[in-house]
Amino acid sequence: MRAFLPARAVLYEEEDTRPYECDGLTAYRRLPMVVALPETEEQVRQVLQTCAAMGVPVVPRGAGTGLSGGALPPGDGILLSMAKFMRILRVDPLARIAVVQPGVRNAAISEAAAPFGLYYAPDPSSQIACTIGGNVAENSGGVHCLKYGLTVHNVLRLRGFTINGEPVEIGAEAPDAPGYDLLALAIGSEGMLVVVTEVTVKLLPQPQFAKVIMASFDDLEVAGRAVAEVIAAGIIPAGLEMMDRPATHAVEQFVGAGYDLDAAAILLCESDGTPEEVEDEIKRIREVLQRAGASRMSESRSEAERLRFWSGRKAAFPAVGRISPDYYCMDGTIPRKRLGEVLNFIGQMEKKYGLRCPNVFHAGDGNLHPLILFDANKPDELHRAEQFAAEVLEKCIEVGGTITGEHGVGIEKINQMCVQFRPEELELFLAVKRAFDPAGLLNPGKAVPTLARCAEYGRMRVQRGKLAHPELPRF
Repeated sequence: MRAFLPARAVLYEEEDTRPYECDGLTAYRRLPMVVALPETEEQVRQVLQTCAAMGVPVVPRGAGTGLSGGALPPGDGILLSMAKFMRILRVDPLARIAVVQPGVRNAAISEAAAPFGLYYAPDPSSQIACTIGGNVAENSGGVHCLKYGLTVHNVLRLRGFTINGEPVEIGAEAPDAPGYDLLALAIGSEGMLVVVTEVTVKLLPQPQFAKVIMASFDDLEVAGRAVAEVIAAGIIPAGLEMMDRPATHAVEQFVGAGYDLDAAAILLCESDGTPEEVEDEIKRIREVLQRAGASRMSESRSEAERLRFWSGRKAAFPAVGRISPDYYCMDGTIPRKRLGEVLNFIGQMEKKYGLRCPNVFHAGDGNLHPLILFDANKPDELHRAEQFAAEVLEKCIEVGGTITGEHGVGIEKINQMCVQFRPEELELFLAVKRAFDPAGLLNPGKAVPTLARCAEYGRMRVQRGKLAHPELPRF
């Protein structure tokens, strides 16, 4: 690395590599052997070619805000940080696109597009810190993903390199590109296929007006059914989020968002568009929520109040961090109609494992974020939190959902991949991996388990009285 990178861009002393030992899933840590911080595409190519020639693993990393251990470094390889790729290369207001490097923060894209009345729609809770490269790797969402889609729906083109340093360009600025459509394959591939060096994103016009309804419910299952009824009424809100009572109490102490602390659950339902469209849609939403059993409703009366309502939801994770030494943020997705059932199941797991679990959701698309509270200093609490999480993920599969909505698999959910997919399906995933990375050097040991690992996990499940691979419901 020192042969073609500046000395400041090659870190190998422990005090320099320690900040890279984990991502947002801090329960799992490993020191990288070397951290490389290239500044140009040519340097990225040289890093990859060198590692491929020497058979050295490479783990790409963005801002390190991921929550599934996807950027956990290899102890015997290179952590490839893309943090210095921070340039917004072009904003084209006529084509409504922005061309950016992977180290650009999510929120910075909208800041650059704002003078043109445009913005980038996907808005993860960590958007002030997370980078677009990491968003591409994990297919990140956000509170407005219900109406405007995930990262995969808002990226047009990627540029980067394979592990052998071969340049690749996937997608196009045009509505379609020649050849195989590999864009959706690369987005969400968790750094296992290519290292991205440039991203072209869609920009949307900023909505003229937006308003939020905060609806209170006295029962979790009733709140869950209300979510399904809003969608069934043909309404696609800009955002539809749910928080249970423990979550709202934690948030209210932290930011004072004005939440109803007596409610068993609250829904935040936003409408955006022209003032006339918003007023009409808000009226329809109120009618649906009233029929669905809302005990109380209030509307944002100003833009400041709307932002305050959302500030509470976006601050849920740090708010919970104030009331517990540690927490484990889960990520699973279920059919909306099963929300109440899964919430009650999580309540049963709280009693079984003796751990508290506030819940926040991207309720409109059934994406759950249970926050399992524990203290790593107490013997066995981390293990109990892991077991709690595994049962919740496998419950998501049982009801017809999936083990991740936007956080990725990483190392966190790799065992549950063995439950979600059959060996034949996993072998197909591994075949795709080998097509891009024959030696398996890019982010090894993540996302897709080996069949041997799945066989071992299957034996463990049988010992716990569960089928090694349950029959999944079909909808």
